[in-house]
Amino acid sequence: EHPTQGRVAHIRCTISGEKSMEHERFGCQIPLCEPYWYQGGKSPYYRQSHVDLRNRIRKFVEERLKPNLEEWIECPEGYPKKLHEEAFKAGIQGVIYDRKWGGTRPDDFDAFHELIIHDEMARTGGSGVLGQMAINSMALPPILLAGTEEMKRGIARDVVQGRKNISLAISEPGYGSDVAGLETSAKLQGDHYIVNGSKKWISGALMADYFTVAVRTGSKADGMNGLSLLLLDKNMPGISIRKMRTQGDHSHHIAFMTFEDVRVPRKNLIGEEGKGFYYIVYNFNHERFIIAAATSRMARTCYEEAVKWAMDRKTFGKHLYKHQAIRMKLAEMACRIESLHDMLERVAYQFSQGVADSKMGEACALLKVQASRTFEFCSREASQVFGGSSIVREGRGAVVERLSREVRSSAIPGGSEEILLDFAMRSTFAKAKKLRSKL
Repeated sequence: EHPTQGRVAHIRCTISGEKSMEHERFGCQIPLCEPYWYQGGKSPYYRQSHVDLRNRIRKFVEERLKPNLEEWIECPEGYPKKLHEEAFKAGIQGVIYDRKWGGTRPDDFDAFHELIIHDEMARTGGSGVLGQMAINSMALPPILLAGTEEMKRGIARDVVQGRKNISLAISEPGYGSDVAGLETSAKLQGDHYIVNGSKKWISGALMADYFTVAVRTGSKADGMNGLSLLLLDKNMPGISIRKMRTQGDHSHHIAFMTFEDVRVPRKNLIGEEGKGFYYIVYNFNHERFIIAAATSRMARTCYEEAVKWAMDRKTFGKHLYKHQAIRMKLAEMACRIESLHDMLERVAYQFSQGVADSKMGEACALLKVQASRTFEFCSREASQVFGGSSIVREGRGAVVERLSREVRSSAIPGGSEEILLDFAMRSTFAKAKKLRSKL
């Protein structure tokens, strides 16, 4: 069950012309405890750079993260910030970023590299360790997309290389998925915006040095067209941040932020005034994709832990796996996990082929819902397999217990299941009506 070096062993051409690669086995070889291409399955998606990245992350997780998980989870401050610099030096944190900003993006970078990052990092089992990596990848892109060159030069390299962190501050006490209704205000007075309001459920706020903040620069009646993005420094007077105790309550914290007459230089406006909603939405599909990638692995971890337990635990004189009821639970889990992984790869392939982000909304929405529902099912069934061992935070069931407290954190952030399902169908019918009108 120990990782091997993992190399591309054979290349064969498929009917479609894509190269199908056969890889050396890697990681746990109990069927379905790893993605199919780790266990000798052929795939047209993964190249040597993907294999090398997977190996680096697996080594870092096993040697640097897992031995310290419990200590960091119990620590009030969470995991040490220096881990981000270590992750960069290990060839992990900078992979998704352009070399112009200090990144280490390979020449053949695609969405499958990012899928691997979040899949492998999620093997820590809901600990939240290095969770800020994902948040940085959500909060920095609006600046790289629409920020000034001065703004980019000021923060991008430090964030990419792990010396600084940045969080996304959008949700408010009265507005979660309803982004267009946000109320935190930014009134222009001379060369400064005066920001007042509050933000809730802000991931990584206690660790962040900077914030990409959604504010209302227009009137309430302007709706989405009245929103803008500002770059705030945590040291600006008038910003207060407090930790919020959460269901998972792990090493990467959620916070409540309050802004009281915070003076923000006008030059800290990200892009154009009134365009904030579009910069936010631009990043939604990416956010949902990486949440789904991590959630997929957490579901698979539930399965892996349950399979291993079923092989060791005995009840009524025989091993658990010899009970048909247990085998049915594991089979149902496997079906859903494998279907989800296929869906993940389909979405990743579209991104890697340059399909416009604007055309990926429905696919990413449905993917995230499929991921959270698969994880919820697998968490429940793994808990049933473990029995009483799944409700205590120690022993063989500790990982499954911790993962059970992560389910809602996959189903709600990034768009709740209900919002995303409705969005997917509203978008579908809008397109269907346009097609019908052309007939």
